[in-house]
Amino acid sequence: MAEFTRVCDVGEVPDPGKTLVDVDGEMVALFHVDGAWHAIDDVCTHDGGPLADGELRNHTISCPRHGAKFDVRTGAALTMPAVRPTRAHETKVEDGGVWVRLRSAPGTDGPAAHALPAAPTTSLPAAQPTLPGAQPAADAPTAEPGAAAGQPLCEDAVREILKEVKDPELFVNIVDLGLIYGVTIGESADVPGKRHVSVDMTMTSPACPAGPQLIADTKRAIGQRTDVAAVEVRIVMDPPWSPDRMTDAARDQLGIF
Repeated sequence: MAEFTRVCDVGEVPDPGKTLVDVDGEMVALFHVDGAWHAIDDVCTHDGGPLADGELRNHTISCPRHGAKFDVRTGAALTMPAVRPTRAHETKVEDGGVWVRLRSAPGTDGPAAHALPAAPTTSLPAAQPTLPGAQPAADAPTAEPGAAAGQPLCEDAVREILKEVKDPELFVNIVDLGLIYGVTIGESADVPGKRHVSVDMTMTSPACPAGPQLIADTKRAIGQRTDVAAVEVRIVMDPPWSPDRMTDAARDQLGIF
């Protein structure tokens, strides 16, 4: 187990206040709130933002990049786009100094009333036996997206289709998350009678690890329509995404009130 490391004098950080300290080569955000000391990794688990640069309110620190909030006492993620806790570390006051000991992994304790609900798990249905003479499932024609089946191709129909595309971490569809900035539909230059669909999409952060999957899923979902010849996804980062773009349905699903 790591040893306690003295990181500052008690009088160096006001109450309330925060500072960035080095503990055994790791950067840790140190907080002084209501006479108590708390320490968490200086890393937002959404995109690596520096938490010590954020706004401290009571026992909540906000990531300056996209507004994800964490409990400084436990490291618990309180609001999206963060869904995983950051590490919380042990602290003590001794000989006029503040001491921190690193923990090896995020704790599981914390104010459950503020924590995001656990992501639902899904199980795949058991494989069905193939009867003699039956065609493999892969040979069956691809069905058009159910939400927009039979609808003329328009922006509203495309948005309905995209509600089938979900963020792999949050399990909320990209329309309700506010990731779709615009949809443009035009005639295909290569296939007469079919349409070219362009989607302006953003990400919750420039380095979002789910980006490639969301782009591929978007193209696949829209491309299932028989009247679509091609799908173009353009990534737009201006204006940057923020939690304010979410619909009430997304907030309800994530337990954000």
